[in-house]
Amino acid sequence: MNPPEKKGLDGVLLVDKITGITSHDVVEKFRRRAQIKKVGHTGTLDPLATGLLVLCVGKATRLQAYLMGMEKTYEGTIQFGWATDSYDAAGTPAGETNEINVEQIDFEPLVAQFRGELQQMPPQFSAKKVQGVRAYELARKGEVAALTPKKVTVYEFELTKISGSTVDFRIRSSAGTYVRSLAHDLGAAAGVPAHLKSLRRTAIGNFRVENAIAFDQLEALLPEQIAVAPQFQSLSDIDLPIEKLRIDWGQQGKLMRGQAIIMSPGTVLKKDDLIALGNPHDQLIAIGEVINVLREGGPVEVKPKVVLAG
Repeated sequence: MNPPEKKGLDGVLLVDKITGITSHDVVEKFRRRAQIKKVGHTGTLDPLATGLLVLCVGKATRLQAYLMGMEKTYEGTIQFGWATDSYDAAGTPAGETNEINVEQIDFEPLVAQFRGELQQMPPQFSAKKVQGVRAYELARKGEVAALTPKKVTVYEFELTKISGSTVDFRIRSSAGTYVRSLAHDLGAAAGVPAHLKSLRRTAIGNFRVENAIAFDQLEALLPEQIAVAPQFQSLSDIDLPIEKLRIDWGQQGKLMRGQAIIMSPGTVLKKDDLIALGNPHDQLIAIGEVINVLREGGPVEVKPKVVLAG
């Protein structure tokens, strides 16, 4: 028999993932521990990687699409001397393995090529689907998936230490960026094959790994302790990547019935803008979309895209 559903647990929990497990493993561990079915996350970490995983719990799962688009920050190490088929240390070496000293290479002009907007090719060992099949499933069979480049943005890419055959780095990039592809491609640019040796995600938007609960502590957390844990943020406390505006009780009632509202935001909004809507008690009620600007800089018509109340 399944455990009873834990009621009223709606928000996000910051978890510091350990290496050797999947993001799904963390979700399942928490789902069982919290006795709640609705649990998701805001961006996968490979089993090799450690660091911040933001779990969406209960009604917060309705916010996943908005939280997944936040920028990500990573720290890690690139190993030079050989590439791998997966572009990271979990893969099989592609060619000979030689630890080559790279301390004399002028990396700055090479790294500069990977800042800004890029057309990035996903790794063959990735979860990208090709005609309904994951690319890694084809790669495991020795088949080459017909992948296409994807536009990503690398806001920061800095090398923090160069020692022998390894390079430490820090990257801040848009959602969907493959850091292991950057490691592989930097090696190609340097003329020395390379792969991602280790990776740690330190931030997702304004969420920080130093505020996360360690995975071993997650296992010991009792269901009744989760809502009051310092690593848990309730719906109204979540730092969404969109502007939050106040509505009145009448407007809340309309939103809860799926109806559009007219509001005077006190700020300039454009058609198709997304806004977070909180009631007079500052409780997050809905994510709304501007469908009509009645007067420039004035009233707008907003329809609910996601309703969180009720």
